[in-house]
Amino acid sequence: MAVELEIKLTLTEASLARATKWLANRANVVPAGTKKLRNCYYDTPSGSLNERRIALRLRQQDDQFIQTLKTKGEFSGGAHRRNEWEWTLPGAALDISLLADTPLAGDEALEHLQPVFETNFERQIFMLHRDGAEIEVAVDHGSILAGDKIRPLYEVEFELKSGEPEVLLRSALELAEQVPVFLNLVSKAEQGYLLAGQYLPEVAVAKNDGSPVSVTGFLEGLSVAWMRGIVYPVSRVDLSEVSSRAAEAGLSDQLNEVLSDLDAGTHVPELAARGSLGSLQIRLATA
Repeated sequence: MAVELEIKLTLTEASLARATKWLANRANVVPAGTKKLRNCYYDTPSGSLNERRIALRLRQQDDQFIQTLKTKGEFSGGAHRRNEWEWTLPGAALDISLLADTPLAGDEALEHLQPVFETNFERQIFMLHRDGAEIEVAVDHGSILAGDKIRPLYEVEFELKSGEPEVLLRSALELAEQVPVFLNLVSKAEQGYLLAGQYLPEVAVAKNDGSPVSVTGFLEGLSVAWMRGIVYPVSRVDLSEVSSRAAEAGLSDQLNEVLSDLDAGTHVPELAARGSLGSLQIRLATA
């Protein structure tokens, strides 16, 4: 088992091209090739794996097949931390026996698995070396497919391979200050389940105990609104804790501007395209 620490940024197609150019021109960045990836996600007809926020994927890269199991993990300090199990397979068929040492060991759901959706994209990889850290930057351009439904996919993922997490955060912030981005807390798998009709999350307006939404809860809510194409319900969300965090970090003006736009009915993708939302998200998450 490995622990994956990453930051995922969603962009428009035009912004993705700008981000790729910016990365390629950096002195401490080395291009590491391009590959085409076809990823098939499996679950039961009732979506029992997704209910537990577990993703089971079979990836094809050229003539290589890789089976991967991921848990949702947690979002903390601006980055996702997930547990991940990965195995190389001889062909295009799941090997359920490999799951014996994972949270799915002996699970009845394994007897009813079927393909649910695919995420197919071209990935351009850059290796970023700075301040004693090595970071893999993946630029993804493709689509998510579920039946006859399709959803575009434009993402940049920063994954820490070695070094301190702070370097990962600084690197993502530098890109956010150059190109409009959206710090996205929903995974490709969650988008696929939504497209397949097996997942419809709501924006949290408070914590389970009724206390104000946390910064992470606010960022998750923005991601849900982005994914579902709905307006973020500012007037119904208790954001007092977020406002306090923003004030401590000197981000009150930026936050209030974003909240005003959201309250006026501006959708999250439109707001992100204006260029200031992504950097505010990252700064709030790391304040």
